[in-house]
Amino acid sequence: MDELSVGEVARIFGISVRTLHHYDEVGLLVPQTRSLAGYRLYSAADLERLATIVTYRRLGMPLDAIGEILAGDAPLVDHLRRQQASVAERLNELADLARAIDDALERTMTNTPATPEDLKKLFGESYSEERQEEAQQTWGHTDAWRQSASRTKRYTASDWAAMKAESEQVNAAFAAALAAGMPADSPDALAAAEAHRRHIEAWFYDLDHSFHRGLADMYLADPRFTKTYEDIAPGLAAYVHDAIHANADARQGSERY
Repeated sequence: MDELSVGEVARIFGISVRTLHHYDEVGLLVPQTRSLAGYRLYSAADLERLATIVTYRRLGMPLDAIGEILAGDAPLVDHLRRQQASVAERLNELADLARAIDDALERTMTNTPATPEDLKKLFGESYSEERQEEAQQTWGHTDAWRQSASRTKRYTASDWAAMKAESEQVNAAFAAALAAGMPADSPDALAAAEAHRRHIEAWFYDLDHSFHRGLADMYLADPRFTKTYEDIAPGLAAYVHDAIHANADARQGSERY
């Protein structure tokens, strides 16, 4: 195979040039060849290494862990088998979710509000009636709680399913930025933070950037919220917190001028 430029590799693999440059900067994928003009050229061996990196990234593995695997002595097949087991477990979870969504669609045909049992099917262990009661006791006096309760009491099971899917997309954007080594104040992280704010505002209650900061603080103060993000990726709770604060700083700063 002829050596490829960074632009050609980006087009073939569907990866941004910025990401390839970042892999080079952190030492994860450093092409050994340069053109006469000094541009990066990727060999067949480089592309094979990139294919491995892309595989692990699609499995949600952070860059530092990928680097350790590539630098280690253990066969890659051992790591891939462990990831295969993880993906199989996730597929089972998605199958359960698909069944819950099927039930939700049936209920939606009659525009029936979701029951606690519907929500348990959709959200699994993360949904608890006791936790809902605790939240009401804590926040029930606030305008945000009243506004959220007014909206959500009409939501059908399919509405909740759509909300959950959108929430997972937002969290995935945070996790991707973290895994790519992007700082919490990078454009990707700030975009994820703003999407997070708009998601809550669209589904639950009005949420300005100052209020958003308070939510971010709670994600670290309450171990249950922290665990939700840490289960997605180690370090994600603090990353989300920092990205939300950075986004609030940027947005509120621009609004003052």
